[in-house]
Amino acid sequence: MNFLQYPKIFETMISYRINRSRDAFRKRRCKVAVAARMCSRALLLVLLTAFVSAADGDKLQVGQSMDIMSRYGYLGITMRVVARNESDTSWIFREPTYDVFANLDPLTVHPRRSAKSGSFNGEFHMEFCDNLRQLKQAYFRDFAFEGLDKPWQAFTTGWSSPETIARHMGINSSFVHGDYCYVLVRLSRFWDNVKLSRLPNNVNLLENMAEEIEKIFVGDVASVLMFTRRVGTHYINSFVTGNSLYQVFVYHKPIYLRIRERLKTRGIKNLSPVELSNFFSPWYAEHIGQIQVASGNKTVKHWATNRLRVHYYIFSYTSLMKIHGDTKLLSDLNGLLQNEALLQLDLRSLTPVFKDPVKREWFNEILDNYLNLLEENS
Repeated sequence: MNFLQYPKIFETMISYRINRSRDAFRKRRCKVAVAARMCSRALLLVLLTAFVSAADGDKLQVGQSMDIMSRYGYLGITMRVVARNESDTSWIFREPTYDVFANLDPLTVHPRRSAKSGSFNGEFHMEFCDNLRQLKQAYFRDFAFEGLDKPWQAFTTGWSSPETIARHMGINSSFVHGDYCYVLVRLSRFWDNVKLSRLPNNVNLLENMAEEIEKIFVGDVASVLMFTRRVGTHYINSFVTGNSLYQVFVYHKPIYLRIRERLKTRGIKNLSPVELSNFFSPWYAEHIGQIQVASGNKTVKHWATNRLRVHYYIFSYTSLMKIHGDTKLLSDLNGLLQNEALLQLDLRSLTPVFKDPVKREWFNEILDNYLNLLEENS
């Protein structure tokens, strides 16, 4: 639910949330009860600025801030994280961002992943999911947003129809409902890996950021909402870009549990190639999804469809498992998967920008209330 479309409902909920914690702010200049009465004005101001960008955000950089509330549930619109049906693959991240900190270069780290010359620079990953919710959670496992217990919902809440879920996951929509279990197999190729070291307490802010902080007043909900719209709610702490292939295998529960236990007790390295292939073949799987490319690159998908096809008795299907342990296929894919998608993202609350502890606590109070409401109503 987008709360801004239902101001009366939202005002009631946020008033309840704020009133629950008003004792903590009773001795301050403005009581929280006053803040609750200002929600209508705050919502109006937010609506007026909903489409105003604080800065051009077509480049992904650590330390920049962004607002995760305005597009909660639909962040995939501005971040290339899952296969999408569009021809333009020239962008990875186009969420509006705001410059916050001064002189971050000494605090910026570029970790290097060790890889032998000519080897595949990435990882092969398999995750067992008891249900559809776990499947969505597994796909966004490497996305962490401070203050959200279920960060994957910031992307998937907008997947309102079975057809949308099926399209993104590469499976038939008939397998979205029902007592099915899933195995997500993913092969990721890493390119850029950037993160911030721990921010010091005396980290310097840009002058315009300090001016924005001055516009927040303790007890005034509207001032916090306007701040989050102009500046953001979180800053980018780290990210990894690259590209990945992924595929979903659908099972009936008894077979799924049998395979999971077998892999758990033996480990994938101790299974014979024949046994491993059987587990991910039509003999065991109720449905084998299409191999998807996170960036939507059609050339890569065409390569996967042709080179990863398996002929198994009377069956013919594509399987990402075919590439497991095949150095030739991995080498070919290493050159095909370019820097076209966002694979990992860690966002931290803008708490460090507030030097005044009272103002910092007020900002956190409002931010936590809104984020909790978004999650509870997703």
